[in-house]
Amino acid sequence: MKKTVLFDRHEKLNAKIVDFAGFLMPVSYSSVNEEHLHVRNSVGVFDVSHMGEIEISGSNSLDLVQHLCSNDISKLKIGKAQYNCLTNEKGGIIDDLIVYRIETEKYLLIVNASNISKDWEWINKKNIEFKCIVVDLSNKLSLLAIQGPKAQELCQKFTSEDLSLLPNYSFTNFLICRN
Repeated sequence: MKKTVLFDRHEKLNAKIVDFAGFLMPVSYSSVNEEHLHVRNSVGVFDVSHMGEIEISGSNSLDLVQHLCSNDISKLKIGKAQYNCLTNEKGGIIDDLIVYRIETEKYLLIVNASNISKDWEWINKKNIEFKCIVVDLSNKLSLLAIQGPKAQELCQKFTSEDLSLLPNYSFTNFLICRN
C-alpha cells in the first residue's frame, strides 16, 4: 500500500485512513458533515498526492495532447489549465483529467489515481506516432487542493504574488513560503 508524503501527519492528526486507489489516504478527521460545512464556509486543505501527473514535452507535444483529449488544446495559453477527457479511438472516455500548459512545448496532465497505469499505457501507445517525451511524475510530486471561499486568503499568507490576479483555471510558479 502506498503512502503520500503527508501520511505521518495525517496519522498524528488522527485522520480516519482508508484504502483508495492503492494509497492509504485520509477520508476525514471529524465528521463528514462538519468538514463539508467548514470547506463550504471557510477553507479546507486536501492531500491529493495520489493523483497521477504525466508530463508531455517536445516539438509534437501539442499534436499529441490534441489527439488524446476531447477539447481544443490549441486554445490553451501558457499558464492556463483545461478540464478534459482522455478519449479512446471511438471517442469513448478513458479518464477525465486536467491539462496544464506549462511552456510552449510542455504540458502536464493530472489523471485519476485509479487510472494512472491505464492512462500511461494509452498515452505511450499513441505517442509512438508523435515521438514526444512522456514522463510519469506521479511518484515525484505531491499535490494539495486548497478549496473554499477563504482559500485565496489562506494561500496569500504564504507568497508575495498577488493571487487575486489569477483567473480560474490559471496557474503561476512562485516561492510558496516567506522567511
